[in-house]
Amino acid sequence: MRLATVLADGTARVGIVVDDHVHLLDTAVTMLDLLRAGTLPEAGRDALSAPAVALDAVRLLAPLQPPTVRDFVAFEEHVEGMRGGNGIPEAWYDAPTFYFSNPYATLGPADDVPVPPGCSVLDFELEVGVVIGRSGRDVAPDDGWGHVAGLTVLNDWSARDIQSREMQVGLGPAKGKDTATTLGPWLVTADEFTPDAEGFLDLAMTASVDGRVVGEDLLSNMGWPLGDLVAYASRGTEVRPGDVLGTGTCGHGGCLGELWGRGASHEDLPPLAPGSEVSLTVEGIGTLTSRVVAGADPVSIPGARPRPRSRPRTRPTDRVAR
Repeated sequence: MRLATVLADGTARVGIVVDDHVHLLDTAVTMLDLLRAGTLPEAGRDALSAPAVALDAVRLLAPLQPPTVRDFVAFEEHVEGMRGGNGIPEAWYDAPTFYFSNPYATLGPADDVPVPPGCSVLDFELEVGVVIGRSGRDVAPDDGWGHVAGLTVLNDWSARDIQSREMQVGLGPAKGKDTATTLGPWLVTADEFTPDAEGFLDLAMTASVDGRVVGEDLLSNMGWPLGDLVAYASRGTEVRPGDVLGTGTCGHGGCLGELWGRGASHEDLPPLAPGSEVSLTVEGIGTLTSRVVAGADPVSIPGARPRPRSRPRTRPTDRVAR
């Protein structure tokens, strides 16, 4: 099933997409509500009996507003390209590393994407978003896929200049990834996909900028199957319904940064700017198209003050009781 959240008559509604129409539930319920209640499949089947509304008569929203977003880096080719051919850290092979992204920055298929404040090198990233449907803690890798409700397309927008500078501090990306994550166009339920014997999904992935194809890969080129991502995310903690796990950016042009790292020039492949249109397609899920618009100017924050060279100190024995 393709399940969408749409804005119809000023109200956010959940429905099932069939061809170019959507059948809307007649109850005010969110995708996250249905995931937490464990009733998403039943709701989709119920919606089929509702009247159909043309998709072009409604506004597609993000399929859900996730409570958490863990974004992995699971494609070896992407890591290699982003490092400019300087090899891949041995630690990458140990486990599917992730960072936490900003759930408050979730955008939908019809939303424009503002340039992050202070950014001059904006990039897209083509990923698949894995939506958790069943809670679990310390999930076994072989059981990981059973915790997945469905898949969506995920665009992890990246302010490369901000990201590059802030990561010199020794922490993961922060403001470089904080302005927008686009999900959509809908959630395709897990029963529509059949992992192979190793747990991988052989889905074609394509990225286009202003109508020009810049990247093509297969989801099956990940270093780990999706069930392993679920297992690692749940290690020592929980995954819960509605959590989103990004696969990380695919290789072979899944973002501009990888292509720049392999020698492409900014003249041939310039950073995204207001007016740029990015289309990401994943076989079996759909196409997610977004337009970049101007963003806000950064609010000025002073740099750090110089470290004090001396401080008054008071030892406990110097204190006088009063």
